[in-house]
Order: sequence, then C-alpha cells, then structure tokens
Amino acid sequence: MTVFAVEYVYDAESAATRDATRPAHREWTAGLAQDGTLLASGPYSDGAGALLIFKAADEPALTEILKQDPYAGAGAISGIRTTVWAPVTGLLAGHAA
Repeated sequence: MTVFAVEYVYDAESAATRDATRPAHREWTAGLAQDGTLLASGPYSDGAGALLIFKAADEPALTEILKQDPYAGAGAISGIRTTVWAPVTGLLAGHAA
C-alpha cells in the first residue's frame, strides 16, 4: 500500500455547502479511518482547506475513494493536490511501503 497526502482547497463561497454536508463527510471519513484507509484528516485552521492522509493501492484507487466524499458530490472542494508521501518518523512511519 502507498501513503498519500491529499490537500483539499475550499473556496470561501463554499462554507455554507460544507456546513450542510459536514455530517455526511465526517461519517465518510470515520468509516475510512475505521477500516484503515484514512490514517488522519482535519481542516486547516484558516478554513481554506484540509489535509487527509490515505493508504491506497495506487493513485487510481485513491481517486475512486475521493469521488465518494460527500464534499466532492456537493461541489464543496475547489481543488485537490495528491502527493505520494513516505512517512519515515513518527506514528505514521509504519504505514509506508
């Protein structure tokens, strides 16, 4: 499995959409965390986006996972940056391939 750092970018205009969709989004992330697919996630304190750390077989598999995010379906995400990440120190280091 590969570890991916995924950055969501939010437009300020999407705040109401995010607020309305947040319960479904958090339920989705909780399920992924429970099955070990999502290692960590959370919003940036300035409200401009979020960081999510995933484990997936490859980038196409990750893309399929991200399509299922209620935020994606609601149009709350204006941009996504995905990067393969190799944690070498700390709590997530054991997840690197």
